[in-house]
Amino acid sequence: MIAISSRSRQIYQNWVTISFASTLYLCPILDFLMADVPQHWHPELRLGLQEALVNAAKHGNNLDPNKTVLVRFSIVNDYYWWRILDQGPGFKPPCRSKQNGKLITNNSEKCTDCENEKECGRGIYIIYQVFDYIEWNSKGTELKLCKKIRNNSRLPLVR
Repeated sequence: MIAISSRSRQIYQNWVTISFASTLYLCPILDFLMADVPQHWHPELRLGLQEALVNAAKHGNNLDPNKTVLVRFSIVNDYYWWRILDQGPGFKPPCRSKQNGKLITNNSEKCTDCENEKECGRGIYIIYQVFDYIEWNSKGTELKLCKKIRNNSRLPLVR
């Protein structure tokens, strides 16, 4: 089952919420989340969002149909924001954050590169390539993603 909050075509500072039972059948969810994204960004952002949703449903919720994945979406000016929450036990997120196109290392703890961390697989690598801002909560159950669409310093990686 999919639940969606009310939605207006001009989102701007309103958050739209969608929740769904843990599943890997993500096509309708991705279609909904991509509805207001410019078409030439669809392949790249769809790939990044798919990886984030798969991680939440499969690795976070262990595909338990009794657990849900919650996604909040908003557009603020040219910034497209997604917040993805799962009901799993969490994991130790990579200690790096990507802000303004740069990877930022959290120096308060010993960090290793994403390529060397056991938990950091292909999906997390793709997420870091696609989005401009990535942040996990401390438990690893919520992921905040942002992409600046217009006046971006680069074109989409995937066309």
